[in-house]
Amino acid sequence: MKKSLAIIFVLIISVTSAYALNPEKIAKNNGCFACHSVKLKVLGPSFLDISKKYETNSANQQMLVNKIKKGGSGNWGDIPMMAHPNVTDDDLNLMVRWILDL
Repeated sequence: MKKSLAIIFVLIISVTSAYALNPEKIAKNNGCFACHSVKLKVLGPSFLDISKKYETNSANQQMLVNKIKKGGSGNWGDIPMMAHPNVTDDDLNLMVRWILDL
């Protein structure tokens, strides 16, 4: 019985860890793909265009995390990006790293 519970616990942790390390799934689950796509402009810029505009460094990483969390407008046109205050900083950092690395 203890062995079965240990195996179930390991499986749950593995599935949770796999989700946590998949920034594309995190972006999908937080609605990012309603306005963005990886390669094409939708309402907002493509993630690829964002990665081309911003060099990968800690200042841009933090600026983009803050922009997603607080929302904003003017960098990519007139359509404002809504705030996403409920997305955790860990998830935001993972997604932004993924975007900048495209």
